[in-house]
Amino acid sequence: MKIVADENLAYTDYFFADLAEIQHVPGRTLTHKDVASADALLVRSVTKVNSALLNGTNIGFVGSATIGTDHLDLEYLNQQQLCWANAAGCNAQAVAEYVITALIHLRPELLNAASSFCLGIVGLGNVGKRLAYMAALFGWKVIGCDPFVQHKHIQQMSFDELLECADAISIHVPLTYEGTHPTYHLFNADAFKRMQPHCILINSARGPVVEEHALLNDLSHSQRQVVLDVFEHEPEISEQLLNAVTLVTPHIAGYSLEGKARGTQMIYDAFCQHFQLESYKDFRSQLPSAEPYFDGIALKDAIATYLDRIYPIAEDDIRLRACVRDGKVDQAAFDLLRKQYPLRREWAAHGGPAA
Repeated sequence: MKIVADENLAYTDYFFADLAEIQHVPGRTLTHKDVASADALLVRSVTKVNSALLNGTNIGFVGSATIGTDHLDLEYLNQQQLCWANAAGCNAQAVAEYVITALIHLRPELLNAASSFCLGIVGLGNVGKRLAYMAALFGWKVIGCDPFVQHKHIQQMSFDELLECADAISIHVPLTYEGTHPTYHLFNADAFKRMQPHCILINSARGPVVEEHALLNDLSHSQRQVVLDVFEHEPEISEQLLNAVTLVTPHIAGYSLEGKARGTQMIYDAFCQHFQLESYKDFRSQLPSAEPYFDGIALKDAIATYLDRIYPIAEDDIRLRACVRDGKVDQAAFDLLRKQYPLRREWAAHGGPAA
C-alpha cells in the first residue's frame, strides 16, 4: 500500500510507516501526478481535493487532519464513494488558547476584568464551545451566536445583537457560500458599522469570512484592534493589510503539538477502520514532557507570569511581517514559516486547565 502525505503532518511515520510506503510532499503544490499510484491521501487545508486531483487514481481513502472541510469537494468524494475523514475538534483547545493569549497580549488588564469584559463568540462548534469554557475560567461574560447550535451554559443572541454588545468578537465558523446562513463576508461593512469602535476582532477561522476591503475601510477611521490568523486572499497577503492590523500570525492558531498529533491520530483511526486494520497507537505516547508552569499556582497568576513562555505570540507577528517582499507577503516564506513552526504546547501539558 502507498500513502501520499503532506510533509507538514505530525507523527505520520509513527502512525503509518508500518502500514504502507509513505511519500511526503508539499501540500500546496500537490498534483495529480503525485497521487496517481497512491492508495491513500493525507492532507491539510492547503490542498484542494477534487476531481482534478483524484480522477483516474487508485485513491480509496482521503484523510484531512483539519477541523474544516471546505478544501474537500465532498460532493465529488461521496459520488465516487471515496472514503474520507477529517479531524473535527482536533485543535479546538489550541485555538481557544490562541484567542485567550491574543486578548491578554493586547490588553493585559483583561486578566482582572471579570464580568466587565464581554467576549462574543460567533460559531459555537468544537472551538467556540471550548473558548466559552476557557473564557469563563477568567470570569469574563460570554455571549454567542450560532443558528445551528444551542448551549444551555452560553447566552445566545442574534448576530446583530452580539455585534452591538461585545467588547471582543472571536470568529469560529466554517466557510460557506450557500444556505440560510452563509458565512462568506459575514463581517462586511454593515457588520463593522454595528460593532463598538473599541471592540477587538479576532479571526482564526477562515479568511473570507471577513471582507478585507470592508475591514480596511473600518480600520481607516475606527480605533479597533484586530487579530488575524487567516486572510481573505491567503497566501497572498498585502503589506497594506498587515500595516492596518494590530496582530498577525501565519495561520497557526491551531498549531499546538497536541493539536497536530491529535489530528493525525484521528485520520489514522479512520484509515484503520476503512482498511479493516487494528488501531492501537496513541499520540500521547510520543509527547515529551513540558515545564509545569501551572503547578501549585492560581490560573491568573500562572498566566500573568508565564504566558509569554507558553506562547510568545508577538514573535509570530514579527516573523510574518518580516516576510514582506514588494508590498506583499512572499508565498514561499509564508509556507516556510508554517513548515518550520515551533509547535507550542497546550496549557494542560504544563499542568493547566483543559476543557
